[in-house]
Amino acid sequence: MSRSFRIIHVCVFILITLTLTATDVMAVTLYKVEPLWSDGAPGARGSEDGDKPTLTIYLPPSGKATGAAVVICPGGGYGHLAMDHEGHQIAQWLNSFGVAGFILQYRHSKSGAGYGHPTPLQDAQRAVRTVRARAKEWNVDPDRIGILGFSAGGHLASSAGTHFQNRYSDAKDSIDKVSCRPDFMILIYPVISFTESFTHKGSRKNLLGSDPERELVENLSNERQVTAQTPPTFLVHGNDDTGVPPENSIFFYLALRKAKVPAEMHIYENGRHGFGLGKNFGPVSTWPTRCQDWMRNRGLLDKKK
Repeated sequence: MSRSFRIIHVCVFILITLTLTATDVMAVTLYKVEPLWSDGAPGARGSEDGDKPTLTIYLPPSGKATGAAVVICPGGGYGHLAMDHEGHQIAQWLNSFGVAGFILQYRHSKSGAGYGHPTPLQDAQRAVRTVRARAKEWNVDPDRIGILGFSAGGHLASSAGTHFQNRYSDAKDSIDKVSCRPDFMILIYPVISFTESFTHKGSRKNLLGSDPERELVENLSNERQVTAQTPPTFLVHGNDDTGVPPENSIFFYLALRKAKVPAEMHIYENGRHGFGLGKNFGPVSTWPTRCQDWMRNRGLLDKKK
């Protein structure tokens, strides 16, 4: 993304925001976009924007910052990215209570030259490592860095939380030597299983191809990869979600419970799929408050000392 395009993007975003009422929007926050790898991403197959994973950085005012940070993985079935309602709006919400937001534009099947596993996970691991390595610069506590994902982005986020012990590329610099384990996970209507009847077949196909090996499918069915080292997790789903049924969250929750990993889950009767922050969707719109409460109760919102 060119510098001029980013400037135009910010200006248009501000103009649109200012046309809304104060009750409709959160505080306008300027952001900047940086590449995950300054000298080109490992395994890049081209030079288009889609071949260059980025972080969009939203930082809360220094006086409001808690020190907590979240890497945000928008959904899109591993075939596109819902960068607005599952990206920018989420970062603004996090900033509103002092949490830094880092939107990950990860490579997928229809970005650039097209990418499947392990490239998206490679990008997610680099994102967590980058925030942790540059924590001091961004006024972040390196021990309070979480990952949040929607739908297929939830699969990517849960993969980051269950496969952090695996390296998917050679270390290129000092950032790659930092831990990529998230300290907590927030999963919103996530794709979790690739083996059960309720899997989202489109996400599986886009990530693994039409005829993946059984061992790979099972390895990326993340309810099967939960251990005692899996980070504490907050889950949200709609009972009426027919695209990514709530069994995805339920199976993951049960696996967390079996491993004695702290977890909280909210299944709303209505919500369907893709509700983002849930505004105008009825009771499901309360999930951001429930999530903020969960973060506070876990000490994640304590002011950085």
